[in-house]
Formats: sequence, C-alpha cells, structure tokens
Amino acid sequence: MRTNFEAYFDDFDCINVFMSKNFYNGNSSIFHLKDTHDRIIPLTIRYRSELYNGYVHYDLSLNASSIQMGEEYTIYDEHCRTAIVKYGHIVKTVKFNDTYTYRGKDLGLHYTPTCSTFKLWSPTAYSILLFLNHDGNEEVYSMKRNAKGLYEVSVHKNCLSDPYYFLVRVNGSWRKIVDPYTSFSGPNSKYSVVMDMSLLDLPEKVKMPPLHNNCDAIVYEASIRDMTSMPDIGVSYPKKFQGFTQENETTKEKCTGFSYLRSLGITHVQLMPVFDFGSVDEVYPNIFYNWGYDPVQFRCLEGSYDINPIDATSRVKAFAQLVANCHKAGIRVNLDLVFNHVYDKETFSLENLVPNYYFLMNREGAFSNGSFCGNDYDSQAPMAREYLVETCRRIVEWFDVDGFRFDLMGILDINVMNEIASVCKKIKPDFMIYGEGWNMPSFVSEDLRATQKNQHKMPHIGHFSDSFRNVVRGSDGQLTQKGFSSGDTSMIYSMMDRMSASGNTYDSPEKVINYVECHDNHTLWDKNQICCSDENKEIRKKRQVLATAMVLLSQGVPFIHSGQEFCRTKQGLGNSYNRSDNYNKIDYDRRNLFQDVVNQTKTLIQIRKDHPCFRLSTVEKTRENTRFQTIEDDVLIYECNDKEDSCISFFNPTGKTYHYVVSDDVQILFDNGNDNKNVTREITIAPYAVVVGEYQ
Repeated sequence: MRTNFEAYFDDFDCINVFMSKNFYNGNSSIFHLKDTHDRIIPLTIRYRSELYNGYVHYDLSLNASSIQMGEEYTIYDEHCRTAIVKYGHIVKTVKFNDTYTYRGKDLGLHYTPTCSTFKLWSPTAYSILLFLNHDGNEEVYSMKRNAKGLYEVSVHKNCLSDPYYFLVRVNGSWRKIVDPYTSFSGPNSKYSVVMDMSLLDLPEKVKMPPLHNNCDAIVYEASIRDMTSMPDIGVSYPKKFQGFTQENETTKEKCTGFSYLRSLGITHVQLMPVFDFGSVDEVYPNIFYNWGYDPVQFRCLEGSYDINPIDATSRVKAFAQLVANCHKAGIRVNLDLVFNHVYDKETFSLENLVPNYYFLMNREGAFSNGSFCGNDYDSQAPMAREYLVETCRRIVEWFDVDGFRFDLMGILDINVMNEIASVCKKIKPDFMIYGEGWNMPSFVSEDLRATQKNQHKMPHIGHFSDSFRNVVRGSDGQLTQKGFSSGDTSMIYSMMDRMSASGNTYDSPEKVINYVECHDNHTLWDKNQICCSDENKEIRKKRQVLATAMVLLSQGVPFIHSGQEFCRTKQGLGNSYNRSDNYNKIDYDRRNLFQDVVNQTKTLIQIRKDHPCFRLSTVEKTRENTRFQTIEDDVLIYECNDKEDSCISFFNPTGKTYHYVVSDDVQILFDNGNDNKNVTREITIAPYAVVVGEYQ
C-alpha cells in the first residue's frame, strides 16, 4: 500500500486490490481486467473491507483459466482508474510450482565459438531483451518464451569475452539485471561476460590426504583483505587473492601473510566471504571496507579482491590458484557462504526475474526479516533451492574447496542443507559443512529451520556452539560478565559438558564447532580488558591462553579467529564490519609483542594433532573416554583417552596455586606456569595456568 491503487495476483483465481480512501473514498462497485491484446476479463468482488491505514481492500475472484502467466494485465475500477496487476503471492502457490518449476540443468549461458545460447527462468516476465556488446557495438536480441517460463535466445557468432546484460519487463516496468547463473562478472556487478570455465587455464587440483572425521580439523577464520593489509610485510599484492598465498624471502623472514598462516599448524583456513558483495567499490576498493556479508551475486567472486577487476576471468583464476597453493601447503580451504539474504532485494537479479519467489513472504505481502537485513531467502521454493544446491556444486567442482560455513544458517531449511551436504560429499567425502544455527525469527516453521535445535535432522551439518563460547568467555551482550576462563569458577560444571562436545545437545562431536572468538562481537582480548579490568596484561595473556586451550583440547571441532593467538584487539569495537583496515588488519607488530602467546597456541595445536584422545568422533566415545574432576571446585581436571593414548589436563582460572598427585607417571606436554618436571606424578598448577600431560 504505497500508491493510491494497487492490485496483486495472489492466486490463480484471486486478485487483491488496495484503494486509498483519498480517491472516491476508496469505493468501486465493479472491476475488470484488460490484457495487452485488449481482451476484457470480468472480475467478481468477493468481499470488501476498510483497513485501519486509510485503504479499502477488495478480494476479487476470476476464472483461473482466463489468465496467462507472464501476460501484462491492467485492472480498471468504476472510475476508469487503472493499475498494473502485479504477480504477488501467486508465485508461492503449489499450482505455480507444479506448473512452472523447470527441471533442466542448462539455465544461464552455453558458449561455443559459433553460437552462444542464453537461458533465463522467468514465468512472470512479459518480455526479456538481451543486450550484448560485440566488437564495441551494442546489439539487442529479443528472447523467446518457451514452456515453463523459460526465455531463450541464441547468438550465432563468436561472443567470447563480450559483456552482456538483460532488460526484463515484469509487473509493468523494465528492470536491468546481470546473469544470475554465470560466474563471470564485470566490476561492481554492472554486466556479465561471455565465458566458458573450460577455456580457462586453471591450476591442477592438489590431492589432499583424507580427513578421517571433522574432529581432526583445526579451523582458522581469516579475511582475504585483513591477512595482508598491513604495509611493509613483503606482499606485492596486499588485500588480494594473489597476495594471500604469496611467499618470498621477506614474508618468510618476517613470518607474515601466508608464511605466518603456514607456521601455525592449522588444518583448515575458513575464508570470510569471497563472493560478490555490494559494499565495496571494486574499482576503488580502498575507499570502503567491509567484511562482505551483503551478497550481490552468489556465483561470482568478489572483484575488489583481485588485482584486475575489469577482467572477468582474472578473479576466477586467482582464486583457483589460491586454493591450489593452500592445498600444496597442506591447508584445506573452507568458504563462508551468505545465502540467507541479499544486499539489495530490489536490484537482485533473481528477484527481478520472478518477483517475490526467491524471498520469504506471507499471504499479506509482508517479507520475513529474520536476518535483520530486510529480506530472507526462501530456500524452500523449488527453483530457489535448486539454485543454492547448484551454486554449491559448482564451487566445489570448479575451485576444489573443502568446506562451507553458512552465515545465519537458521534462515535456511533443513532439507536444502541436507541436499547441499549430499551433493558436496558425493564430490568430496570429507567435505565439511557447518554454520550459525541460531533460531532466527523468520517465516520458516521452527521444525524446518536449520538450527541447533534441529541438528538431529541434519546428520552431516555442524553448528557453532554459542553455549561453549558463553561458558568459557562469558556473555557477549554483557561485557562485564565473566566466563570460566576469565575467573567465574561457578561455570566449572557447565564446562564439563562443553568440553565433552555437549553430548546432551548434539548427537555427534563432529557437529560441535567450539570457539570463543570470531569476526563478530568483541575479540576475547577486548572483552577481557573490560571483565578483567583489575588484572594486569600478563594475567590477561594467561587467560587468553587458557580460553584458547579449552577450544583446542575440547572434544568437537576447534575454531580460532585470526589474531586470537596473539591477543588481537579491535580497539574496543564490537562490530568492525565496515570500519577501516586500521581496525581490522592482522597486525604483525602486535603479533611480535605477543609471540609467547603465539608459541603456546602452536604447541597446543600440535598437541591436538598428535593425540587422538582429544579428537573422539562419537558421543559414545566421549561418554566412555572423558572424565572430569575438580580441585576445590576451582580447577578443572579433564582426562581423555583413545586406546593407548591417554592425557590429563588442568585448567586453573584462579590466582591460587594448586597441587595434584596422579597414580602413574605423566610426561608434561604443556605448562605455561613452568612449575613441573618433564616427567612427574606430583603436578603443580600455577595461577591462571594450563597443564597438559600424557600418561606414560
């Protein structure tokens, strides 16, 4: 209800009309339709109601067989006022899905040297035009409508590298869009480019040793931009795909960029969004900063991360090389996918092809906003679901990535997540899939949301454990609230469940992503500066190690945010998504100042990799092979074993020293209190210390 006279096809036999009372008091005793061939279609008023907001609502019926999807209809009232009838909730009906769902796998562009064929799915479109720039001349082609709302046109010439876009007439207006099915884009999503992936000289895929289960992973979250944005670190292409894996004598000497990443010993790097987002100018990328959680094109890589955003193939080749370089270094690559919403629904290509279809909308025309971004993607609509699944398949097959992390996964439904897992694991059996399983207030029914609550319905999908985070570090919402690692020993019994992979919540440790810090919210160091403000820096460094040790030694899948290992600060900012490089860069000077924390983190990473007892992969194993005790309800004692491998760990968040005697010799693997012999039975746990020992 934004104009004086609006009308919507909300079903095949139903039109809803809204008339402002400013004109004729909103009254009309008759209505009829006229199509573009001047054919008159009578309408019947089923009921009329006055709304609270100054509008009158009419529910009109018509013979369902009298309308043709894609035709442009004008509605007339008794005063000869007119409006275009827009396709509304009709695209959400069972009949629409049964009639128009297209099962073909050929949407988008198919290129050969003699012919390029373009196909779009748009049952609601009245007309679609292809604009192709060939040899410097713009050529216009009218696309033919076929069954199922498929539009198609073939251009019989060699169009390789030609820019193109479409004009779509739908709901009475022309809308310019890029090709939603392609992976080749011009800068800032202004046009698509004719290209065939098979023509690109992509690097050979590097075979990785199998990952036996997700608990063998150690995931490190990083940003393409942040890792190399600090000046003078030896990287020729800072903030770019090309610079992310660049190594030379300087990066090795200074241990910066990829040289630093390799030194940590992590198994997976999780890259923050690398697909096209709308908040950074790709031609002038240094004007704005953004993490990239505002997608524009799901299948096109982000141009601001490439040294040549004008060349649509450059970013594709550069990213493929990045993945290959990571694999050569023994590091797998997980990608952060943002499928729950888009940057701007009104300009999103799929929305302009079939308005309302790809987004959650109720019968009244209100849009779901569980993402708090103004729109929620509708993963249950058949073509919308197929689009996500096919996008994931392409990414895995083309770029050989090893896992996906889904942003606000709870907006999506369990069926699409299970289908994505099935498709990806068929390509790579050890493929990882996990995400934010928060229960967001969307229009998806709670039993279908891909949330932690429904984890048992998604056998191969992991979830970030916010309960682990909150128990270890304290509430994100209340910065003064402490967790166990920051001194709240009342959390000690909750820690036992969290360290044993939250067996009362999850049906597999492989589904539990344990973390205390990620790109969102305050860094652990910044939080502890507030909740432990009465403590000096040396104590807070020990608390940093204590929390990180709990992540790395707990059952489940450990997740570390880049810089966590050197007490990363964002100068007190809790949300730096659009702040400058100054706040977000990986600061290697700070890393040098906290090298002792880095070294201890590396040791803990190696301990996890060396000892399978920290990587139990079933709930049965965690229940049988993990044991907990306390010392005076202050120090947590954690024992775990896997066959012959048996370890004992102590976590002391207090300022006191404690002693503990074990029955067998223990070789000390880690002790940042430096109070124990190499092999001992009498263990000293210094204040704020972590001690890890292996039974002999």
